[in-house]
Amino acid sequence: MDTVKVMSNLEDILKALGIPAELIHPEALLHQDLQLDSTETIEVALALKRRLGINVKLETRRDKSLAEVCTLIESVMSQMTSQN
Repeated sequence: MDTVKVMSNLEDILKALGIPAELIHPEALLHQDLQLDSTETIEVALALKRRLGINVKLETRRDKSLAEVCTLIESVMSQMTSQN
């Protein structure tokens, strides 16, 4: 899956959580810019699991940008592909 599709899935998930579309861009930070709390961060991870079938850990001390989350998702997906 390419970065555009990954970002599109992430955007859909964030919009479903009530995040305004104008705040969603690659440089936006999950906590600082989008104001996601720990519960919402877990909801994003669970939605990614439902949509893409992957487990991604987003709950870390360091705030992640959406671009970093996309890179993480792509990395997990490529590992899954190489294992199959």
